[in-house]
Amino acid sequence: MNLTILEDFKCSSYIIKHSNAVLKKAKAISKDFDVNLDHVEAGAILHDVGRSKTQSIYHALIGAEILKEKEFPIEIVKITERHIGAGIPKEEAITLNLPPRDYLPITFEEKIVTHADNLINDTKEVSLDFIIKKWSKKMGNNHASLERLIKLHNELFNI
Repeated sequence: MNLTILEDFKCSSYIIKHSNAVLKKAKAISKDFDVNLDHVEAGAILHDVGRSKTQSIYHALIGAEILKEKEFPIEIVKITERHIGAGIPKEEAITLNLPPRDYLPITFEEKIVTHADNLINDTKEVSLDFIIKKWSKKMGNNHASLERLIKLHNELFNI
């Protein structure tokens, strides 16, 4: 699969460039894991397909629906649905007006794409400290997502 599929979904050139950067980072992270690289690559390319319809947090759900309708493998659908932030537990999803269920990445393929997306700001790779500062400014220093972010980072980078 290559990035031109995003043109078929009417994604902007920005999303295509961002997805390419996420793809490169996801492939780099994958080197340290025994994962389905086809799923990682497809998930990295398609993780933001819902942004063809909305820029809101709902892009993950909309993207998952788009992929379901096009009969993509469930593994790719789940990567798209669960890639928001460092994942969102059911209780937090309810407060965000998302359908009440967990949106936490479970498989290593999901975790890799989720965190590769976190480590790309627009199209540039950034550090964990950069993300923490950005999220703290947006959500507050004690937001539960920061703990999930650090845990995910440590798990993938064996810290």
